[in-house]
Amino acid sequence: MVGQGSKGELDYAILANTTVGTGGWIPFLSDELEFNQQNKPRERIAIWPGTSPTLVNTTHAFLFAPLVYVDGKPQDPSKEYQPRGMALITITAENSIPVATRHGDLVIPGTECAYRGFATVLGVSSTDSKSTMASDPDVYLVAMTSGGLQMARVGLADITEYEKYTFFNKTNLSFTNTHLSLSIVNYRQIYLPGTFSSGSIFFSKHFFLIGNALNLTTTGPYFSTFIMIYFNKLADSTFYIRYLDLENPLSSDIIWTNGGRNGAGIRCSDAEALVKYAWSPEQILYISPTGKGGYNYAGNPHPEYFNRQYLSSRLYTNDMRGGEGMNEWFGSGLVSESKSSSDGQYLLLSWVSQLQEVPDSGVYQIQLAMVEFDSLPIQIGANSTPSTSGLPSQTPSATQGSNPQKTRQNMMHND
Repeated sequence: MVGQGSKGELDYAILANTTVGTGGWIPFLSDELEFNQQNKPRERIAIWPGTSPTLVNTTHAFLFAPLVYVDGKPQDPSKEYQPRGMALITITAENSIPVATRHGDLVIPGTECAYRGFATVLGVSSTDSKSTMASDPDVYLVAMTSGGLQMARVGLADITEYEKYTFFNKTNLSFTNTHLSLSIVNYRQIYLPGTFSSGSIFFSKHFFLIGNALNLTTTGPYFSTFIMIYFNKLADSTFYIRYLDLENPLSSDIIWTNGGRNGAGIRCSDAEALVKYAWSPEQILYISPTGKGGYNYAGNPHPEYFNRQYLSSRLYTNDMRGGEGMNEWFGSGLVSESKSSSDGQYLLLSWVSQLQEVPDSGVYQIQLAMVEFDSLPIQIGANSTPSTSGLPSQTPSATQGSNPQKTRQNMMHND
């Protein structure tokens, strides 16, 4: 991406004096702008892609944005990128375009997370919490380390107070006050071992309609569990997919049993299930086409785009239209909403493509694709073997036997 300098010339976005040079949609603080101005072009502070926006209600959301020190000519190549920490951003979209607001400097210091966050998931208060009110939900924050993904949890009301965060201990499957080191590489101490660079976690909802204004009858999207879609760190431009395997509980919990909460499945507000069940082995979902730079990055799914009932009425009871949480739009008319196109059948993906062959040229393009899921078996990747360790499968089974998703390329437009 390029910005515009003070004299109207094109400049690298991060160094421009206007537009994106101020931080863009997520603003830099005054000391960050001063640092960039004094140290360009060698050193700078960058705001990198972080967690996807997490809805608090129909007009407000939040995300964590990683801030990174970038040294263009480091004496030690391993010091080119150094994490500064994670800032909390709130998003307001009431009567106009979405507006992003920074909340202070950093919520999470750089010593506690890697360059980027990964995902945040909002859920009703956990079973070990005293509160059961929908107005007091828990936030599950998944962050990347050198060994994989780690998890923290905090009440939404305390999200700005890092001292109130608790951290998932995989050894005893509980949350404690003990912070997790970024250098942990023992997979037995990592929430989900593997290699990740960007992505998100979302719930693929399952519901039935017996006729409505759209004349839909008995539509049932789609997986009825949490889905994880991501890029790894291997620069292979490939979207990978995992699902939370409700047939593979991590313990003999009396509530979170085989088949979901009390054996009756889970809902999108049951974020606690993320620490009660194992993730499936990874499978290839879609290989994104690259530009001249040779590889893509910042790949993310956008499940809300083709999903009328993306919101959970258990979490957003105060402002759901008719209590149903129905989005007023569905995929901007790109697909026909009918019996054959249920919520969750289509998925919007985005990534950043490098337009020039010169590495780190600063000229990028955000690209989009639409992926369509086939009619699904009871479990994704029926040929997969459940993994209690969470280690990636060496041979993704999505390409074998019953293929649950069409990896058809359907480029919609470039921005």
